[in-house]
Amino acid sequence: MNFALVLFLLLVITAALWVFDRFHARKRRAPDAPTPWWVEYGASFFPVILIVFSLRSFVVEPFKIPSGSMIPTLLVGDFILVNKWTYGIRLPVINKKVVSLNDPQRGEVMVFRYPADPSLDYIKRVVGLPGDTVAYLNKQLSINGQPVPLSSQGEFLHTERLYYSPMFSEKLGEIEHSVLIEKDAPAFISQVLDFPYRDKCTYTTAGVTCVVPEGHYFVMGDNRDASSDSRMWGFVPDQNIVGKAFFIWFNFNDLKRIGSFH
Repeated sequence: MNFALVLFLLLVITAALWVFDRFHARKRRAPDAPTPWWVEYGASFFPVILIVFSLRSFVVEPFKIPSGSMIPTLLVGDFILVNKWTYGIRLPVINKKVVSLNDPQRGEVMVFRYPADPSLDYIKRVVGLPGDTVAYLNKQLSINGQPVPLSSQGEFLHTERLYYSPMFSEKLGEIEHSVLIEKDAPAFISQVLDFPYRDKCTYTTAGVTCVVPEGHYFVMGDNRDASSDSRMWGFVPDQNIVGKAFFIWFNFNDLKRIGSFH
């Protein structure tokens, strides 16, 4: 469901009812006549829907993490907030950028519309910027020919299925974060889609190397061997960007998660 579109339609309907009541119906009613219920409810909901729509479209939007692709940074069930204006102001519903502000930087966690199905929102970490050469070969990430250093952080316990994954510290740009890399998982990339600019990627048994086209970004999940990302379905175009994730505001299973994401 396109919630932004539903909210916009509700805004239009309640605004029309408010205008109709304010400038037409109210003047024709007798002073002691009751307000029709459909006018009263529609007009009273208009300011509330306007505030919600404006905040969600231009300031901050809540999301719930549905999968484990960003473990250990984000867990299934985390409720996060996404800054909608960091990467520019966009028109709601059509998502067209009208004011450019900042560009995504390496290491930032970004929410975007899935290129293969824009009705779905995905969340991943920005790894490659326009013009970058990104390689993920034999579980080693390199950017423009420079390997990204990894340092061991021990093991991460998956509490749902009770098993451990090797955890490492990685630094992209100015942002240091943790990633999970399974030693026994295959290095080659399977189930690759036929995506735009597919010719800019080279696949081998060791992994993938891609040159990021202009106006696009290469993204990956922190749970490297359990993430469907740019390695499989290609680059994220700028017009698909929703915003920058920056805060965990709730998790029903673990209240200590609140505020733990940076």
